[in-house]
Amino acid sequence: MSSRASRPSFACSECGWTTAKWVGRCGECQSWGTVEERGAQAGPATGATSVTSTAVPISQVESQASRRMPTEVGEFDRVLGGGIVPGAVILLAGEPGVGKSTLVLDVAARVSHTGARVLYVTGEESAAQVRLRAERIDALEDTLLLAAETDLGAALAHIEQTSPAFVVMDSIQTIASAAVDGSAGGVAQVREVVSALVQTAKSRGIPTLLIGHVTKDGTLAGPRLVEHLVDVVCQFEGDPHSTLRVLRALKNRFGSVDEVGCFQMVDSGIEEVADPSGLFLSHDDEPVPGTCRTVTIDGKRPLPAEIQALVAPSALSNPRRATSGVDSARVAMVLAVLHRRAGLAVGNDDVYVSSVGGAKVGEPSADLALALALASARSDRPLRRGVVAIGEVALSGAVRPVQGMGQRIAEAARLGMTTVVAPPGAELGAPAGVTVIPVTSVRDAIRAALSEERAAVGEPGF
Repeated sequence: MSSRASRPSFACSECGWTTAKWVGRCGECQSWGTVEERGAQAGPATGATSVTSTAVPISQVESQASRRMPTEVGEFDRVLGGGIVPGAVILLAGEPGVGKSTLVLDVAARVSHTGARVLYVTGEESAAQVRLRAERIDALEDTLLLAAETDLGAALAHIEQTSPAFVVMDSIQTIASAAVDGSAGGVAQVREVVSALVQTAKSRGIPTLLIGHVTKDGTLAGPRLVEHLVDVVCQFEGDPHSTLRVLRALKNRFGSVDEVGCFQMVDSGIEEVADPSGLFLSHDDEPVPGTCRTVTIDGKRPLPAEIQALVAPSALSNPRRATSGVDSARVAMVLAVLHRRAGLAVGNDDVYVSSVGGAKVGEPSADLALALALASARSDRPLRRGVVAIGEVALSGAVRPVQGMGQRIAEAARLGMTTVVAPPGAELGAPAGVTVIPVTSVRDAIRAALSEERAAVGEPGF
């Protein structure tokens, strides 16, 4: 045997990437300090063994065992693709306090309400604390079993004893295995816990929902290998100052990742929001300067959004640029385009831009609405009543089309918006009662959208 065959190898504890020599930074996931020596590799570690199940033609595999189980939570089922697949492992991540445990407890109660036995294993809270939450959200069911455990072996024993139809683990960072060194939440512990739960779920056909923590930058805590082991990765997010919560799939082996689910936090727990359109719009009877509406698409769902802007003289040598819910880089770009292509000078003014209702507006289709809101705020002139702007603004000042224009205009018409300012071609197939004003440049859009009323401060140089 050559000496090269007996050399030790090194592997990344985050993603499993291997290398022949030690390096400080993983070449795959770019993590620092995660490459560790895993011993000499003299040859193949595993040889051929006896098979556990006979290989059969794929057409003969029973499809009954793969039918989805609805959770009775419509928005949750929408994100998963229609329900939970037997044996699937779902990882739900989110920031502390966003409502992960409340959502999962409500899902577990809905499933148990159908008569299925559900096992809820809590490692973060006591059974009494979970009971209090269950009383508040009306989630007390006789078939919902509750166990407070932090040991992996004990949790697996509960699954074996109760034979549940659905398992919830809250959370994987609080469960530890006695066979692995390190404290709960460590890389080795999380990897072992998830691997054991995945193996149990697949062998018994039990769908399992895992709750995971996130790091300070919003990414899922723990090794990246966890995301490869599970079948579905969901992110539960929301603004702490807003009651709206959005559930989106980052990975889904059994469906699309284009769907999002909307929920609203209330005193009695969490409620589904089948039509979240009204949450992102103000309800002013009269048009207000500095506001413009648009329609974005989150996943496959069109969502209206309202952008508000305020332009005021600055007493500072460096005027302020403050944004909330809107990408600051796109605000800076649109301001530069307005200055250069439309003669809108705001270099000596403070500019404040915000979205209504805590909506996150980062899609390029909102550029035109942002430009019109800024122009309206600068001139102190409101836009025409019922105007919605859809389009991307190029650096040349041109207005470019975006995908899903027909779907966006139809949503605007459903909400009672009568005038759409959009790139040429959007008027084709527009619903009855909706007037589409085609514009080719941001200067034309400003002229078409601004009302005829003159402001007291005078006319800007458009």
